[in-house]
Amino acid sequence: MSVVERTIEISGLSLAARVHGPEDGIPVLALHGWLDNAATYDNLAPLLPGCRVVALDLAGHGLSGRRVGAAYTFIDYVADLGAVAEALGWRTFNLMGHSLGAGVAALLAGTWPDRVRRLVLLEGLGPLSDLEARAPERLAEALAAELAVRPGGERPGYADPELVARRLAEATQMQIESARVLLGRGLHELRPGRWDWRADPRLRLPSRIRLTEPQVVAFLRAIACPTLLLRAEPGMPIDAKYLEDRVSHITDLQLVRHPGGHHVHLDDPAGVAALVLPFLRG
Repeated sequence: MSVVERTIEISGLSLAARVHGPEDGIPVLALHGWLDNAATYDNLAPLLPGCRVVALDLAGHGLSGRRVGAAYTFIDYVADLGAVAEALGWRTFNLMGHSLGAGVAALLAGTWPDRVRRLVLLEGLGPLSDLEARAPERLAEALAAELAVRPGGERPGYADPELVARRLAEATQMQIESARVLLGRGLHELRPGRWDWRADPRLRLPSRIRLTEPQVVAFLRAIACPTLLLRAEPGMPIDAKYLEDRVSHITDLQLVRHPGGHHVHLDDPAGVAALVLPFLRG
C-alpha cells in the first residue's frame, strides 16, 4: 500500500499526516498517543485494504507545527480534529485512536454523533478527568511549571538513536522494532552526530485544566455510532471499575481483549487488523 505525506492547514496551524490507501476507500482519521506520531499506524494501516487511513501528527508532535503562545489543552486537539475533517471534505467518516488519540476520538464522536460512522479505540476510552475541587490547584501547578521554563539554549541531544529506541522500548514494553518505527519520525538530527525528540518539550508540562468525570461521561453518552474498544493485556494498567464504568455509558460498544502491550497495534498489527478491518467494513 502506498503512503503519501500530506500537510493540512487549519487556523494558522500546519498539521502533517501520513495517508494510506485509495482515495475512494473507507475514510478513517487515525490519531496517535501522547509523544508518539503518525508512524504509529505504519504497521497496521497496510493491513486495512479498502480503507483511506489519514494518520495525523497532532499539534506539537511529529512533523506538525507547534502551538505558539498557547498551552496544549486536550479539548483543542478535539477542535483540531474537527477542522481536519472539514479540510478533507469528509462529511461522515470513521475515527481510530490510540491512547491519547483514543480520548480525542471519543470526545469528537460525542460532539458530532451524526458525522462519525464507527469508532475504534485502542487502549483508551476518553481523557483523564479530575475532581472539580482540584481545578485551582491544578492550574497553579501548571503555571508554576510553565513559568519555570527558560527559553533558549541548545539541547544536548543524544549520540545514538538506537540507544533511544532501546530505552523507549523498555519504558513502554513495546518491541524494539516498533520503537524504531516511531523514532524514524520522532527523532531529528540537531547537528551532526546529535539527535533529539521532534515533539515539543512543552507537551510534557502539566495540564492547566481537565474535564471532570461527569463531563467526560456526557460525551461518552452522546456517542451514537458502533464502537470497538480494544483492551490489550497486560497493556497499560487501568482500574477495572473505572473501565467498567466508562464502558457502561456507550450504548453500542464491543470490548475486545487482545494479548499485548500498550502499543499492541505496532507490535501485533496482523492480530489487531483481524479485529479492526471487519468492524470498519460493518
